[in-house]
Amino acid sequence: MSGVTTLFPVLAAVLALVWPPPAAHAAGVDCSTVTLPVSGPAGAATVSGQLCEPAGTSPRSVQLLVHGGTYNRAYWDLPGVPESYSYQRSMAREGLATFAVDRLGAGASSRPPSLPLLLPLEARSMHEVVQHLRAGRVGGTAYEKVVIVGHSVGSGIVAAEASAYHDVDGVVLSGMTHLPAVPVLALGAALGLQPVFLDDLLAKLGSDPLYFTTRPGARAGLFYAPDDAEQLVVDADERTKDQVSVPGMGTVAVFGIVLPATLGIDVPVLQAVGSRDVLFCGLLAARDCSSAASLRAQESPYYRPEAQLQTYVLPGAGHSLALHRNAGDYRAATRSWLSAKLGM
Repeated sequence: MSGVTTLFPVLAAVLALVWPPPAAHAAGVDCSTVTLPVSGPAGAATVSGQLCEPAGTSPRSVQLLVHGGTYNRAYWDLPGVPESYSYQRSMAREGLATFAVDRLGAGASSRPPSLPLLLPLEARSMHEVVQHLRAGRVGGTAYEKVVIVGHSVGSGIVAAEASAYHDVDGVVLSGMTHLPAVPVLALGAALGLQPVFLDDLLAKLGSDPLYFTTRPGARAGLFYAPDDAEQLVVDADERTKDQVSVPGMGTVAVFGIVLPATLGIDVPVLQAVGSRDVLFCGLLAARDCSSAASLRAQESPYYRPEAQLQTYVLPGAGHSLALHRNAGDYRAATRSWLSAKLGM
């Protein structure tokens, strides 16, 4: 028996070499800022973005994150709030890379005149970012798989990019349906938006009159479900708000979402909303967002079979679903979809 007993530690060591235990979640996160050249309305422009990866590793796949109107890339990594709200850092701790960009006109990217900042230009600039990612110009990794992820107006841009250029491996659309609540949107625009030059926080940008932002305090009602939101997050959202081109937002809504651009997408799609999104769900939107099944039944006619549409509803969340208390469930659902559909 002593010989057998002695054999056990040796056997265990051999098995550990052959079948090592599953890798633990990434202990740290490396984030860096990158500026890339893109086409602007009058020639050369730049897009700024934040790359976040698991510390010490460089995954071969990446999510390109595209924010919505009156946001910038802070939507995906909001400063001044617990890290549990960060889409980018959460993904990195689970081994996934993300690149969150400031769209043209927002954040640290070029701020061209608002009038020509229309959907085709926005889609082209994101196409150029995809090419930069694949060529290794972001963090030195030539990514083999690129999934483009949008929020709200950004989802319309993402849909247009994917349908026009066919250069991504998957698409995630969040904070949108194809039949928005037009009365709510109209009332929200009339009461909740104002020209940037009238805004105490953003007037220093010196933007032209067709750049708008939200009025002070309006974001809570437009973007959040109060029972599922923390005030400190709403306050941080207010501090980091940005501008949006009104002509651009209009073309994205009409040609990117309503018509829709999604009919041209030929790669897997995940569509996610908050069940209490007043801008895209509910009676006035003619969309039942109470379950993933009901949402898919209503939205599937807007997609080709190749899209293999999968839907997800975050219970109790409003429009900006990535910034609600239970946003971790939305991120987990996205990771599950990325793994199942794309092997990421």
